[in-house]
Amino acid sequence: MPRYKVTIEYDGGPFVGWQRQENGLTVQQALEEAVAAFTGETVVVKGAGRTDSGVHALGQVAHFDLATERTTDVVRDALNAHLRPHPIAIISAERAADDFDARFSAVRRHYLYRLSDRRAPPVIERGRVWWVGGQVLAEGPMHEAAQALVGNHDFTTFRSADCQAKSPVKTLDRLDVTREDGEVVVRATARSFLHNQVRSMVGALKKVGEGRWPVAAVGEALEARDHSRSGPVAPPDGLYLVAVDY
Repeated sequence: MPRYKVTIEYDGGPFVGWQRQENGLTVQQALEEAVAAFTGETVVVKGAGRTDSGVHALGQVAHFDLATERTTDVVRDALNAHLRPHPIAIISAERAADDFDARFSAVRRHYLYRLSDRRAPPVIERGRVWWVGGQVLAEGPMHEAAQALVGNHDFTTFRSADCQAKSPVKTLDRLDVTREDGEVVVRATARSFLHNQVRSMVGALKKVGEGRWPVAAVGEALEARDHSRSGPVAPPDGLYLVAVDY
């Protein structure tokens, strides 16, 4: 059976997350229904990252198998036709090796988080950025504080109580904070992340940017290995799965 790898963009606002569940429409369900409408086949679409409700993607990756060979252009265009009017687009489709797995073959995942600290609330970007109420953030101290989290650590402080990962130990390759086009942007890269890890780290860094935490507090929170020491979990609005490396 030919295996297809697709790269997907979506607005996570209307969905209750990536993974199929009983309490609402998910991105996975919408994709599986589009495949069924196109091919008449019932397939499982497996994604690289199980994004939460409201989280967006610029480069989510998924794979599925079909009984019949199709050209990659047809797969892309037919799925996009059947995905309307959902805010989901197949950016590209390609044939993959039989042993390719969108989740387990991944070697690196890249996330981006956007914070808006302008005085006026967002209108066009509402639901796609965390507006912090006009509180100007100091991105320099935020970036300095973020460096304490880079490397191999026990991230118990920054994991959700519902996280199902077997170990809280992860290696964070990159955590950069910059100001771009009037927004504060956090970029995180790792092979894998704990549930809510990026949003929890962003919540702590926001407290540094507001001057409510000293720079050293983020590293101290990490070392405490205590979820009660984390900052607030940032809302899903500003989080994007940007790309997955294989």
